[in-house]
Amino acid sequence: MKRCKEGKKYSTSVITQSLVLGASLFLVSGSYAQTEKPEDVLEQYKKLFTEQQKEFEKQRQIILEQGKEIEQLKARLDALSPGEPDEAKAASKPPTQPAVSEAPPRPDRVANNQPVEQPPIQVPTGPVGQAPPQSKEEPRPPEMPRLSETVGGVLTRKGKIVLEPTLEYAFSSNNRVFLDAFTFLPAIALGLIDIRQVDQHNLMASVGARYGVTDRFEVEVRVPYRFRFDEQRSRPVSIGAGIDESFNASGNSIGDIEFAGRYQLNSGRGGWPILVGNLLATIPTGKSPFDVNFEPAQGVPGAVYPTEVPTGVGFFSVQPSVTALYPTDPAVFFANLSYFYNAATKENIGKVDPGDAVGLTFGMGFAINERSSFNLGYSHRHAFNSTLERPALGRDKIKGSQLDIGQLLLGYSFRYNNRTTYNLSLAVGTTDDAQDVRINFRTPITF
Repeated sequence: MKRCKEGKKYSTSVITQSLVLGASLFLVSGSYAQTEKPEDVLEQYKKLFTEQQKEFEKQRQIILEQGKEIEQLKARLDALSPGEPDEAKAASKPPTQPAVSEAPPRPDRVANNQPVEQPPIQVPTGPVGQAPPQSKEEPRPPEMPRLSETVGGVLTRKGKIVLEPTLEYAFSSNNRVFLDAFTFLPAIALGLIDIRQVDQHNLMASVGARYGVTDRFEVEVRVPYRFRFDEQRSRPVSIGAGIDESFNASGNSIGDIEFAGRYQLNSGRGGWPILVGNLLATIPTGKSPFDVNFEPAQGVPGAVYPTEVPTGVGFFSVQPSVTALYPTDPAVFFANLSYFYNAATKENIGKVDPGDAVGLTFGMGFAINERSSFNLGYSHRHAFNSTLERPALGRDKIKGSQLDIGQLLLGYSFRYNNRTTYNLSLAVGTTDDAQDVRINFRTPITF
C-alpha cells in the first residue's frame, strides 16, 4: 500500500511536469521560430515527445504493478473470510483501475484524470432456477403420547439427554372366595368358606434418564419409588361370624429398577412402516412378595392377612419387543408385539418359576395441531401358568395362575416448549385380571 501511495504521488508530479514542459515548449518555440531554422525546431519537438513517452511508459508500469498488488490483497481477503456475503465483498473491494491507453482523456473522467467509479455488478452465486438440495436426514419415528415403556414417544437424538419424572396411580379391586371344606350334599359343606374384598392403591414416583447414543439408538434407566396401601375385608360364612373382619397394610420403598434400549431397525422409506426394536430388563430391587409376613386373623380360624405389602415382583424379567409405526399425516398407526421372559427364583417354599407371557398392543395416534396429540389403543397380555418345584414332590403347575390382562389405552401429549412435553395416559381394565384403572403423568425434559 505504501508503494501504491508513492506511485500516485509520482503520477501527479509527472502530469505537472508535463504541463510545465508543454508551456515552456510553446514559449521556446515562439522564440526559436524567430531565431532558429525550422529543422532545429522540429528536432526539439521530437526530443520532448520522446521524453514524455518514456515518462508515460514508466507511469503505466507503476499502475500495472499496483493492479497486481490489489488483486493479491483481494485474494487474501477472500481466503480469510470464505463465509462473507457477496454484498459485503463487493463493498470491501477497492475500485479497479482502468486500463491505461494513449488516447486523450474522455468525457467520463474528472479532474486529475481519475475515472468515475461505477456501481458493482451483482453476480448470482449459484445456478439460476436450480431447486435447493433435498434433506438427507433419515425419517424418524413420529412423536406420540407414551402409553408404555415400549409404545409411544420418540427416540432421543444423538448426544441429547432426556430426564423424565413420572407420577403414576393405580387402583384394583377383587372379590375372592376361599373354600376349605368337605361337601357331602349339594347344599351342605363342612369346613371354612371365606369371602374377601381386597382393594389395592398403588402410587409410584420415578425418575428416568434417556441418552441418545446415535440418532437411531437410545438407552434408558428408570428408578421408581413405590407407596402401596391394601385394604381387605373378610366374612367367614361357615362359622357364624356376625361382623366383618378388616385388615389394612401399607408400605413404601424403592421399586424394581428398569433398564431399556431402543433401536430403529429401518428408515421407513418405500412405503414400509418404521420398525423399532425394544429390550426392557427389570432387576428385583423392591420388596419381594415371597418376603412378606402373614399373621392369623383374630376370631376367624384359618384366615391369614399380610402385615406388609410388596413393592416389587421378586424375580428378574426380560421383555424383547418390536414396535411398528406407520405415519399417514395427520394420523399414525402403531402396533407392538412383545414377549415376557420371567426367570425362576428359589424361595423357602421351593423353586418358583413365574409363567412367561406374550402381549399385543395396537392403536392409532392423531395430531390435533403442532403442539398437541392423542392416542387410542388396546393392550392384551396372556400369562402362562406358573410352576412350583419342591425336592420331595417334584414340579407342579400352580392352578389358577394363568392370567389374561386387557386394557383400553388413551393418551394425551402437549408440547410446552422445545425442551418440555407433558404426557398423560389412562389405562382402563377390560378383564378381571387387569387393574381397574391406571393413570400415568410424564414430563420429559430434553438437555
